[in-house]
Amino acid sequence: MLCEEKLEVFENGFEDGKFNLRIEFYGKDARRVLLAVIRELYLPDYGEEYVYPFECAKDFWGIPLEAEEIQVEEFRPSPIKFMNQSVRKRLEKALEGTNAPGDVREAVNLNGAEVHKLRKGLLALGKNFILLEEGYLFVFNKPSARALILKYLGMLDGA
Repeated sequence: MLCEEKLEVFENGFEDGKFNLRIEFYGKDARRVLLAVIRELYLPDYGEEYVYPFECAKDFWGIPLEAEEIQVEEFRPSPIKFMNQSVRKRLEKALEGTNAPGDVREAVNLNGAEVHKLRKGLLALGKNFILLEEGYLFVFNKPSARALILKYLGMLDGA
């Protein structure tokens, strides 16, 4: 669905021509995080009162989320010391569990990932992906999207 001249929202993500940004998710539902990202991207253009692209995406996805409910969380890195076989297997299992298409899974380079320990499991950060052991995979085309997504991870279902 076209929500703004250059913002297209689809079932598992969005693509924005204005910011040249594409973010998709696989696994558990992460649309609340994407809504927060869309709102942040367009807030300077629209102001606090009514951010049309956010409202449009919210309606398309059928998510009752108000701006006041958006939570920003500071990412506190807790890197693991070594990527051992056990950690690698856990991440591979998590990646497999997202049911992402084969080409997407192949693009996820776990060898070069930064791995962190969170309360709910492992978090792998790559140049073009974020994988949470609890069943979320975000894939994006610009490394700057990583910081945007990390800010809103606390909004994931069950978080």
